[in-house]
Amino acid sequence: MDLPRIFTIRESSHRIHNPFTSEKLATLGEALSPPPGTRMLDLACGTGEMLCTWARDHQLTGTGVDISTVSIATARTRAVELGVADRVEFAHGDASGHVSDEPVGIAACIGATWIGDGPAGTVELLRRSLAPGGTILIGEPYWRLDPPDQTTIEACHATTKDDFRPLPELLEQFGELGCDVVEMVLADHDAWDRFAAAQWLNIRRWLDANPDDELAPVLRAELTTAPARHVRYQREYLGWGVFALMNR
Repeated sequence: MDLPRIFTIRESSHRIHNPFTSEKLATLGEALSPPPGTRMLDLACGTGEMLCTWARDHQLTGTGVDISTVSIATARTRAVELGVADRVEFAHGDASGHVSDEPVGIAACIGATWIGDGPAGTVELLRRSLAPGGTILIGEPYWRLDPPDQTTIEACHATTKDDFRPLPELLEQFGELGCDVVEMVLADHDAWDRFAAAQWLNIRRWLDANPDDELAPVLRAELTTAPARHVRYQREYLGWGVFALMNR
């Protein structure tokens, strides 16, 4: 059980595996201002940047779970770098079925709601670990503009227009799930550019070092078209944000 290699190549330099800068991640932590000692569960945690930096900045404790062995190894190294290895732990596993052994003050899934087959299922999964009065964090795409055709939809990593909602409808969906939206921090164009453009550089460096690898033709084709596709479609039509929810 592991993440396909192509994903770890694309995002080999990323600390945050979503269109979210370190400044926005810090803004979210400051906005929530969790009390020291708050326990956090981060499902599909990637390389653990949120859990590690918040452990440093807000004295949280907690656990991150991810399917990628590469990401988990990087997260553990990051915890040591930031001096928080005694407060956070990282487990390799399938986040889609993970429930905390004890209730947590923050239950998060940032940008991977596929683990619950969408926002609704992911909210229900996170609720199973949440202490009374705790906060759920969901990172999720939304339509910034109405996609005009199927080409645009697929270029934004969707199959149909219904895969994502406009921002007002996404917030209404959280309400229908019995949640109050109590905070949100949204990606902007610069955050999208930092996320996407870093992938291009990672791919180019990998191609230069691995010209005969079996993935080289696939990644060469991707790099040839990705920059124009990003600015034509994803950057303009697709929004992304992290939403803080509390049960009503």
